Amino acid sequence: MVKLSDRLQRLADEVQAGETVADIGTDHGLLPIFLYENHIAAKVILCDINEGPLLKAKQNIEAYGAFGLTDLRLGDGLGPLEPAEVDTVIIAGMGGLLMAEILGADLPKSKSFAKLVLQPRNAPERLRRWLCGNGWQIRNESLVREGRYICEIITAAPGAEEQREAGQEAAGGLDYEISPLLFRKRDTLLIPFIEKKIKTEHEIIKNIEAGSGKADHGRIRLAEERLEALNGLLKKARETV
Repeated sequence: MVKLSDRLQRLADEVQAGETVADIGTDHGLLPIFLYENHIAAKVILCDINEGPLLKAKQNIEAYGAFGLTDLRLGDGLGPLEPAEVDTVIIAGMGGLLMAEILGADLPKSKSFAKLVLQPRNAPERLRRWLCGNGWQIRNESLVREGRYICEIITAAPGAEEQREAGQEAAGGLDYEISPLLFRKRDTLLIPFIEKKIKTEHEIIKNIEAGSGKADHGRIRLAEERLEALNGLLKKARETV
């Protein structure tokens, strides 16, 4: 049986038994194989924009004996799917802005699926803002390590977004960058996640100050404001987790 990485396992954990699933950008197809082998998903559609990954997925399907996975579709984004064809759409390992573009290409179709499971490689705060501004409610968030990275997994469903926690929007909009849900569920990676962001801001200030020419005082001031907000959230996390 296939063994998933921690990141893929966390994605699989968001799928409920009996759901139908589409894996967009399926790549090697290991996640669909796992869902099939463990009798979690009633049906899985494997989609990719390139033929190469679908060929690799087909080879893995044969290697693992998951012969019930026969629905492999070539196409861009949600294009290969019919509206409401599956319960859950998984999109992982792409940039947050690309995910928003894929979902926004056909909003009625995107909203016809009961659940989205998203793992953006970058720009997660812009993806969250887009989701909340376009009719999705973020239902769950979690953090998972992958090598030296801490990945963010967002589960969303069509519906009005909850009111953001008071005070965080004023702190540089960090509620879209560090989800309040991570505090509520006491995510064990929340503290190192915030600490890494703090380290990044210190490095930005150091690099600006060490650079030749006129210092970018505006950028330094922004980094200092973010540091203040991040340190406040770090204190909160230490009291919570």
